[in-house]
Amino acid sequence: MDLTYTPQEQEFRAGLRAWLAKELPGLPARPSPDDWPGRRAYDLGWQRRLYEAGYAGLHWPVDAGGRGATPTQHLIFLEETERAGAPYVGANFVGLLHAGPTIAAEGTAEQRARWLPPVLRGDEVWCQGFSEPDAGSDLAALRTRAVRDGDDYVVTGSKIWTSHAEVADWCELLVRTEPVSAAVPKHRGISWLAMPMDAPGVTVRPLRTLAGSTEFAEMFLDEVRVPAANRVGAENDGWRVTMVTLSFERGTAFVGEVVACRRTLGALARLAKANGRWDDPVLRRRLGRLHGEFGALWRLTQWNVSEAEGSGGVPGTGGSVFKLAYSHARQELYEAAAQVLGAASLSLEEEWVRDRLSSLSYTIAAGTSQIQRNIVAERILGLPKGR
Repeated sequence: MDLTYTPQEQEFRAGLRAWLAKELPGLPARPSPDDWPGRRAYDLGWQRRLYEAGYAGLHWPVDAGGRGATPTQHLIFLEETERAGAPYVGANFVGLLHAGPTIAAEGTAEQRARWLPPVLRGDEVWCQGFSEPDAGSDLAALRTRAVRDGDDYVVTGSKIWTSHAEVADWCELLVRTEPVSAAVPKHRGISWLAMPMDAPGVTVRPLRTLAGSTEFAEMFLDEVRVPAANRVGAENDGWRVTMVTLSFERGTAFVGEVVACRRTLGALARLAKANGRWDDPVLRRRLGRLHGEFGALWRLTQWNVSEAEGSGGVPGTGGSVFKLAYSHARQELYEAAAQVLGAASLSLEEEWVRDRLSSLSYTIAAGTSQIQRNIVAERILGLPKGR
């Protein structure tokens, strides 16, 4: 693979860098972390700027409303926006990185026309209704039921860890449309629905995390009516559609964060030199090894994105390799930050401390590390399934 930049890609970088230099100074102040309506407005305002400048949906295909940029241009966009300190997708991440790409890959023409433009324009926010309290990491054990009643499904159940549910307009929702039986294994009988969050019977209760934030919520569904036209994919084919969603979540959704971690690593090294902790050879070796790991992860990202482009835009099993390695590297990065901070590592006022607490969830979110190891073992290495 040729990882050098073409003149056209260098021109794209220069144009983006100039645009960021012009736009970022005029942004309003970021709202308080707990002001979710304010954060929604801030994040969607940034998304609208990207849309008007032609930078929204770079990684989406043109026929889905995207810009049809090359994988390398997409990576350049992530590099430059992160290095410039531009806002991340924020409250819009499920729509832009999970639900939107899934609908682009699996939705009908009518579904694509209805849901994709508002995501790209910054008009609507999505949340993800996958996890359930009793299912844990076994997503196929979900129990939320959807019973067909005429042109609607009637949905009853509960979800947990529903990101940004309190400010979302839509939810990518997994439901069981056929009970588990001897003839229907638990991976079958699941359907993928787009549920309007203002539908009667939807109750959202925010959850406070270890770091004190409330980006997650639990969601209760009491006979919520969802039009059957909102089903993406065939009835009972939701597991396959979900694997498309998870391939985006594991394969490309964390790309910008790799750049952020590399920037954090540089800041840690500078602080260690300033406060004297750089004299510790064990810490220096740890930071040096992390520098190599994140450099390798960036190269793996380039490979995964290029592979996705060659397979119709859907990332492959390499996303599990990336997610597994990245989750553990991120945790070690913030363990190293605690070494550098010393006593300050006990204060939640420090951003790196909050990031350290957040990093604990990365070996669970988007499929636990144990699940990723199974995927790598079975689908890449060809090892037999465990019993």
